[in-house]
Amino acid sequence: MQGEGSMDIDVEVHGSATVVRPHGEMDISRADHFRHVLLDALSGERLHHDVVVDLQHLSFCDSSGLKALLAARIVAAESSHNLYLAAPREQFTRLLEITGAGDLFTIEPVPPL
Repeated sequence: MQGEGSMDIDVEVHGSATVVRPHGEMDISRADHFRHVLLDALSGERLHHDVVVDLQHLSFCDSSGLKALLAARIVAAESSHNLYLAAPREQFTRLLEITGAGDLFTIEPVPPL
């Protein structure tokens, strides 16, 4: 499902995981769409479905993008899905450190293929 979603957010299915790949900058102008894409990925009917947010192409993320991820994290927990972050860049890692949100996510160093 390459290219599902607009505004440079790709969604692909890899086995039992849905991979969400935002590109470019994530700020308040894109965060609502990002949240909708994440929630759509988590709305799958399969139990224990994994959603991986591949952050390697995200050059910038502000607090509104983080808020979208935190909302998705809550939905994932409530629906028996797993939400992972993968390959965050230094700016995003710093955002997690500053906000104290780093411990709330499972972060994988390498994105899915």
